[in-house]
Amino acid sequence: MRKIFAVCAVACVFLALGCSPKKQADGGGAAGARGPQDLKIVLILPGPVNDQSWNAINYAGLEKCNATLGTKMEYVENVQAPDYESTFRNYAERGYDLIMAAGTQFDEAANKVAASYPNSVFCVVNGMVAQGNNVAPIFPREYEASYVAALIAGEVSPGGQFATIGGFPNNAMEKLLDVYEKVSVQTAKDRGISGARAVRAYANSWDDVSLGKQMAETMIGNGADTLFVYANQVGLGSIQAAREKGVKFIGFSGDQTTIAPETVVASVLFDFETFYVWAVEAFINGSLKGNTVHEAGIKENIFVPVYTPAVSQEIRDRVAAGVKKAVEGGVDFNSMFANP
Repeated sequence: MRKIFAVCAVACVFLALGCSPKKQADGGGAAGARGPQDLKIVLILPGPVNDQSWNAINYAGLEKCNATLGTKMEYVENVQAPDYESTFRNYAERGYDLIMAAGTQFDEAANKVAASYPNSVFCVVNGMVAQGNNVAPIFPREYEASYVAALIAGEVSPGGQFATIGGFPNNAMEKLLDVYEKVSVQTAKDRGISGARAVRAYANSWDDVSLGKQMAETMIGNGADTLFVYANQVGLGSIQAAREKGVKFIGFSGDQTTIAPETVVASVLFDFETFYVWAVEAFINGSLKGNTVHEAGIKENIFVPVYTPAVSQEIRDRVAAGVKKAVEGGVDFNSMFANP
């Protein structure tokens, strides 16, 4: 009788969730045998949850999952590179079902550790490497988000002098900056700015605020009038420099208009609340398969432009038209990559 009651209870949980109980496919733990509240899930973050950028939006995704799915996802912040492997092992040893980590930089450690813990699923957000049945990264097509940012930048830049700073020159970063630079310059030229151009630099850091300010000051000194930075806390220093020098800044990943509305005239917000719920639901119902990079982007509505009053309705309408064109398949992103 106890066995019959237990089976009925599990079935009721999944009927309430609107999904049938399934075993996690491809070596991913038995997520389907328990309710979301019983799963052990953790998110590993490389920086603080209050950075108003990458770590903050990932933490927002965690909070949304807990609020809407009933999970009890935990997190650990400020995990540095020498501790990646040991942190993964710590949670795997403790039997965590889903171990998430925010950032491409976790790819190598996740794939290495996962081989020893087949009962845990390792999911790197922004991950690009899936070398095991229990490795299932999720990847927002960030170059689609930088396309939206470029449409805005190309319209608001006074002289078409664009400067970009990336955290590290990995493949994903290079692609999103390729798209941003090509689209922003072309948009400015379409406005009649024949001398529009873009310059790029890498900070080789995610958290050096003072370096971000120094690099931005140098770029502004060389004529840049519009900055775009994707380097977590490095970007905070760049925003400070832009504010002091009176140039425009296009925010990225988080809503950075709240930091300095007179400087950050617009941001492209990553709706990681939607992104995380999508991914964790996939884990729960067994469709977050290993050996696969799971992607989402403009069509899934995870990139949202946020404007200040400095951006006119006419510009917003033109950006919306450009986004619609991309959603309908009218933009060839592959042709914009320097290294397809």
